[in-house]
Amino acid sequence: MRRSFDELVAEAAAAPVDGWEFSWLDGRATEQRPSWGYQRLMSRRLGAASAGLDLQTGGGEVLAGAEAFPPVMAATESWPPNAARATRLLHPRGVVVVSTPDHPPLPFADEAFDLVTSRHPIVVWWSEIARVLKPGGSYLAQHIGPGTVGELADYFDAPPATRHAASDVASQVAEAQAAGLQAVDARMERLRVEFFDVGSVIYFLRKVIWIVPGFTVEAHRDRLRQMHEQIEADGPFVAHATRVLIDAKKPER
Repeated sequence: MRRSFDELVAEAAAAPVDGWEFSWLDGRATEQRPSWGYQRLMSRRLGAASAGLDLQTGGGEVLAGAEAFPPVMAATESWPPNAARATRLLHPRGVVVVSTPDHPPLPFADEAFDLVTSRHPIVVWWSEIARVLKPGGSYLAQHIGPGTVGELADYFDAPPATRHAASDVASQVAEAQAAGLQAVDARMERLRVEFFDVGSVIYFLRKVIWIVPGFTVEAHRDRLRQMHEQIEADGPFVAHATRVLIDAKKPER
């Protein structure tokens, strides 16, 4: 049974957007996953580490998917609702969640960790990552690549200068090297994203706030209605995400 524009808008506008998991979108949107399986890679590497740090952990949902943690495990998060959610999820498994500001430095000693991980960091503090890594330690991350869901940004006329600042593989490798890290693996994939109703778009843009900065239903109602009619007539709204796998190592002394 088809639902009206107003029903879809009201439901999506009222949905909670704390944490960093997207189960609300089940059956309403799909995103192709990268072939490398980041969570599987992360879990395997954490299981072999002695001290781990997960940066910008969100609500801790991705980190919680690891099968085992090293003897020392910490995670950082700057947004208080997410930090609280991550604490509830990860503390029972012995992970210390540290609330941090949105700027460096990290509140950890030099050479404290042999593995630093991050999935979809908003900003990558390369020099701080290098500083807290032990010699021989690694940074394993999945970054948001350039132009991610740019089709949505274009549809709502988001100013290019304010879109999520992401770099291509070569730029990220250069930044890692400038911080003293050696890239072991670096690759990017472009992945298909489909939104099956306008409510899924509203929820996504409320949660991933850098795609269309300042997005509100009220300010974009006309375009949202047009999108609803377009999806009803032609099928899902299609966009594309880019994801970059980075595995960088700090040289041994």
